[in-house]
Amino acid sequence: MSEASVAVHADADLLAQAVAARLVVRLLDAQAERGQASVVLTGGRIAAAVYRAVGALPARDAVDWSRVDFWWGDERFLPAGDPERNETQARAALLDALPVDPSRVHPVPASDAGADPEEAAARYAAELARAARPGTAVLPHFDVLMLGVGEDGHVASVFPGHPVHHESRPVSAVRGSPKPPPVRVTLTLPAINTAEEVWLVAGGADKAHAVGMALGGAGPVQVPAAGVQGTGRTLWLLDRAAAADLPARFRSLR
Repeated sequence: MSEASVAVHADADLLAQAVAARLVVRLLDAQAERGQASVVLTGGRIAAAVYRAVGALPARDAVDWSRVDFWWGDERFLPAGDPERNETQARAALLDALPVDPSRVHPVPASDAGADPEEAAARYAAELARAARPGTAVLPHFDVLMLGVGEDGHVASVFPGHPVHHESRPVSAVRGSPKPPPVRVTLTLPAINTAEEVWLVAGGADKAHAVGMALGGAGPVQVPAAGVQGTGRTLWLLDRAAAADLPARFRSLR
């Protein structure tokens, strides 16, 4: 597993632009290496800004978007097209404007897809397994997996103290989420930690305490973000407000 590194940007707008530029470069590098790329998307206000920033970059056209697989780290268990779904946000902010291959866009099953949350989680796990290298893994290769960080330190829909911490399967239903809506589907921490690069993106003063706790040695049950590591790189991408409580070893970055 990788040691965490931190990059701090002056404000939320610059943070979104920087993450967008990094994402385009990372996808280009993956396609140069493997002929294709795979990204796990997240939701939230910073994520939406990142997706809009990607769409505004002239360099976006250097990516062969038809050879990018799009997954989601978690999803609110709501009907397809609901504005609160992370899929809906990503499509409106970016995917609908790109020449993507529809078969490579992999949304989590919606609540009106004829399954309960547990079955939706099982279906998503099966779709992930189908995209994995035959006979070697139950998950595909993720070049980059993006995560927002909640005010309580949650990532995806893994919340502090929630039973999902003890889940070994790659995808789990989440009931009783402390943040609405109460029912969700999420990648678990073991699945998240298979990604080559994990990017934790946080902006705003309301995230500063959680960021400081996660990087300061808190346990993953107390602060789930502390339990996230990419196999090759773990990168915290922050604005100055979210970086206000960084541990001493990172304070020169603020």
